Amino acid sequence: MLKKVFILFTIAMVVIACSSTDDSNGSGTNDGFNRTELLTNVADNLIVPAFQDLQTKLSALDAANESFVTNKSVTNLELLSDAWLDAYKVWQHVQIYNLGEADNLGGGERGFVSFFNIYPVTVADIENGANTGNYDLNTANYHDAQGFPALDFLIHGVATGDALPIDKFITNSDSNGYTTYLTDVITQMITLNDAIVNSWESGYRDTFIDNTDSGVNGSFNKLANDLIYSYEKDFRAQKVGIPAGVFSNGGSLPETVEAFYKKDVSKELALEALIGIENLFNGVGYASTTTGSSLNTYLEFLDRADLVIEINNQFTAAKNAINGLNENFYQQTIDNNAQMTAAYDIIQAAIPKLKVDMKQALNFVIDYVDGDGD
Repeated sequence: MLKKVFILFTIAMVVIACSSTDDSNGSGTNDGFNRTELLTNVADNLIVPAFQDLQTKLSALDAANESFVTNKSVTNLELLSDAWLDAYKVWQHVQIYNLGEADNLGGGERGFVSFFNIYPVTVADIENGANTGNYDLNTANYHDAQGFPALDFLIHGVATGDALPIDKFITNSDSNGYTTYLTDVITQMITLNDAIVNSWESGYRDTFIDNTDSGVNGSFNKLANDLIYSYEKDFRAQKVGIPAGVFSNGGSLPETVEAFYKKDVSKELALEALIGIENLFNGVGYASTTTGSSLNTYLEFLDRADLVIEINNQFTAAKNAINGLNENFYQQTIDNNAQMTAAYDIIQAAIPKLKVDMKQALNFVIDYVDGDGD
């Protein structure tokens, strides 16, 4: 009798286990939502087009650099600056997606961001590299001496002993070294982004969409984490909180703003980053008005339209707060840092909505360690 009961119990457990993983609509969960549709929209209409556009913008940056190297004029340096900014704005949209090859590139917790946008830049490493020719952009030691911040210094900054930004390429004793370093940084960015684009185009797109598993390694869990991490760390902390001195005891830190050597674009870059995050949440295609399945529609499917409204209201409030700041965040922290910290507080208000309420509603796991006390 006991044996029969045990057998029946075992069969029941197998049936329950099978039914709990059954997924007739591609959701990967038992809540009935089609995660495959969400992942398809995000891959095809947000991620891949953004990385492809960055590929185009980096190619234009490379062409502008070739023109500058051929004719080192102020005009060509300004055109190089324009190409740098065009690419930097696109970067704000792709930095969210530390997935697949982007994650495989290494770079520690920040993944591929470590090769593209670690700031403040360490100028001493660039100057030493230009002087000695001894540097390796693939090592962790040069994470803070490459990418967009390194180009910011090379194009807009003044090297030790020089009077103008262009002097480092013409009259500086290490002019050849600076020229080589400039080209090497751009080449590195192109190589890494090409690898990411090629991965998405040659198979990772299907792998990403097919992985509807609800665990930590599932595509949806990674995507949700990337959105929160990008909002909390790359946008809230890096662009606003750290320069405002929110995480320090010694007041504002204006020297930590993004694009320190081209300070009048810091607000523009911050707004691009927020738009990228907002579009991911709402499923709005990159550089288009096309909308599709998203975290927004997932929450609505679970009868949490109230939370969708609250999160989007917080995004709007954050955007308004950023728009109210100086174009130049460096100057903002000097002239009226209280307004900068007030903007931070408004941005911060979305964190509980995303990191607690949305997490609980969508039932995913936060996969990174928060070390800033909030």
